Amino acid sequence: MLRSERRSLIRFLSIYLISTFVLFSLAIFIFYNSARDHIINSQKKAIEVEAEHLKSKLRELHQSSSDVLIYPRSKEYKSAIFDLDKKLIFSTFKKDVTTDIKDDDSTLYRLFNIKPYYLGTAYLLVSKKIDKAPIILLQKNIAIFMIIGGLLFLVLGIFLGKLFIKPMKEAMEEKNRFIQDATHELNTPISTILTNIELIETLNRAKDAKTELKRIEIASKTLSRIYEDLTYINFNSKIYKNIENINISKLLKERILYFKSFLEAREIKFKSEIEDGVYIKIDRNDAIRLIDNILSNAIKYNIQNGSLKVTLTKEYFIVEDSGIGIKKKDLSKLTERFKRANSSEGGFGLGLNIVNEIVKNYNFKLEIKSTLDIGTKVIIKWKE
Repeated sequence: MLRSERRSLIRFLSIYLISTFVLFSLAIFIFYNSARDHIINSQKKAIEVEAEHLKSKLRELHQSSSDVLIYPRSKEYKSAIFDLDKKLIFSTFKKDVTTDIKDDDSTLYRLFNIKPYYLGTAYLLVSKKIDKAPIILLQKNIAIFMIIGGLLFLVLGIFLGKLFIKPMKEAMEEKNRFIQDATHELNTPISTILTNIELIETLNRAKDAKTELKRIEIASKTLSRIYEDLTYINFNSKIYKNIENINISKLLKERILYFKSFLEAREIKFKSEIEDGVYIKIDRNDAIRLIDNILSNAIKYNIQNGSLKVTLTKEYFIVEDSGIGIKKKDLSKLTERFKRANSSEGGFGLGLNIVNEIVKNYNFKLEIKSTLDIGTKVIIKWKE
């Protein structure tokens, strides 16, 4: 992983984990308080049940004819009774208590009114030690849940982080690949031009310089085509389109002459069936790019001593080659920018992308048929 990718992943994870931790902690805090209150309320309900039990005992004592009255006691609960003036009558507490006593961290207190006043009792105070066992269990379960949840969120964060940086990673890889391809593509024709200029200067004889001049011509045309493709990709939306009725038959013959040196260099057998007087409404530069990119690919990916056939009618334009062919699984991706079915021949992967863009702009139809190690057939239908 590159440093920039790692830095972006760390930043994403930091923001994701901190925000998740805050929201998760808030949810846990609300849940914990709600669950704790439920536990406390259930224990308060138990005090109310005990209070009803004590009221019934007080009623029994009040109605008893015995001279000895035994106040009910409990190991779990403490209680005290008060008269109308809130003066203590009797208590099982070990400390002094009043009707104003409040709950603390360890004990719950509930004050109840009693009517009728059994044994002169107007108020009953009942208390109970808070049973912290279910609260401790709740805390342990929440801690375990937070640990497991934290690990799950961390794994999810890493997964989402990788998805987050995937487009950037692909863009970086695409950029690096483009730079490598550009270096190779530009270096080859430039080196060819410089090398052959040196040879011409060394030989200094026109008859010996013919081959070198041909190589310079091919290299120069290659540079020109690269420049045209890159210009189209970068500035297509800003280029003024002068759509006119173009004689495609005439233009195609001109472009074939342009590629003659490439055909000769690879000793490709060329055949054409061009119907005269075929006119198409299109920008001239777009028409040239359309033809050039299809012919260029047919030559580039052809085999040495292979064949190439060009057919033009009022309905369609077809270029067939006897080249290396394309795998069936790669056919659907060929028109994507920077996508190449075969990297052995170099290039940027822009040719068919440009062709596809032009075809869509003018509502033509592009069809590519290919068989691996047999050849490729590119069809442009002028009308649906």
